[in-house]
Amino acid sequence: MASEQIITDKSLKFLEKYLNNASPTGYEWEGQKIWMEYLKPYVDTFITDTYGTAVGVINPEAEYKVVIEGHSDEISWYVNYVADNGLIYVIRNGGSDHQIAPSKWVNIHTKKGIVKGVFGWPAIHTRRTGKEEPPKIDNIFIDIGAKDKEEVEKMGVHVGCVITYPDEFQVLNNDKFVCRALDNRAGGFMIAEVARLLHENKKKLPFGLYITNSVQEEIGLRGAEMITQRIKPNVAIVTDVTHDTTTPMIEKKTQGEAAIGKGPVVAYAPAVQQKLRERILETAEANEIPFQRAANSRYTGTDTDAFAYSNGGVASALISLPLRYMHTTVETVHREDVENVIRLIYETLLTINSGETFSYFE
Repeated sequence: MASEQIITDKSLKFLEKYLNNASPTGYEWEGQKIWMEYLKPYVDTFITDTYGTAVGVINPEAEYKVVIEGHSDEISWYVNYVADNGLIYVIRNGGSDHQIAPSKWVNIHTKKGIVKGVFGWPAIHTRRTGKEEPPKIDNIFIDIGAKDKEEVEKMGVHVGCVITYPDEFQVLNNDKFVCRALDNRAGGFMIAEVARLLHENKKKLPFGLYITNSVQEEIGLRGAEMITQRIKPNVAIVTDVTHDTTTPMIEKKTQGEAAIGKGPVVAYAPAVQQKLRERILETAEANEIPFQRAANSRYTGTDTDAFAYSNGGVASALISLPLRYMHTTVETVHREDVENVIRLIYETLLTINSGETFSYFE
């Protein structure tokens, strides 16, 4: 399997549709419906919860439970204040970057449908040379073409409306996927592809597999915190994105070294169960899957932390997809890395036996 191409034309069309759909934190359900529709032929049943996490289950009757997980939400903005002149000021919903906002188109989601707008910015001619005001959360603003606050309200825009970027999926130089929200709908895509491969290759697992697409990771791992209590897994393999640190203005001495095109990044961290991590590394070596390593300090900052410290402790590990330009509208990953993350999760699952504790004391 190490040499064959994983991503098919059908799965690539799914990825494009899934990425192009808006799925901001707290409003993930339309994206989850797309994901579940694709996954449906490959699982036995689904679990969903109140806040929108979706789980495809294979072998739901099995007592021993393994989770593979990504998160479905994307960063966005909220309407926070509408000025008398009709300009709109925002607050973050997740880690939205104020520095990239000026001159970007936006979609404001209202009960009347999408209202288009732009993040305006003073022209270069009007800014004082040497004393330019940088974009900040309190000075960026959206213009929807309304003459005043009353017209904004008539258009259906009000405080609390969520705002997303409309940028859509593209392929750069044949093998780089570029889009907003690859963090981390790439994760949802990859775990769905694992389920597809298990089905198409007629693999029978000796445990229940819970393909989990969690919500609200971007504001504190909240979806994973909720669903892990529902599933109560024995093992969790989480996939998220991590920084490609080879582009300018990133210090490798503090951020570590990882690059797109060089394979999945396997995490070292207190939340990562060492025996499970070693199983993943041994699997990569046995199947000639390229990989990189990353060290995290107190926490991984991913849903791994939520699973690891739940239910009295769950053996958890993190396999990350290297990505450039995180939390921008041009997040970039390498197709081969996407396929190798899929391979690594797939092959690791085939090594896990029902009842394994990954205990240090056995």
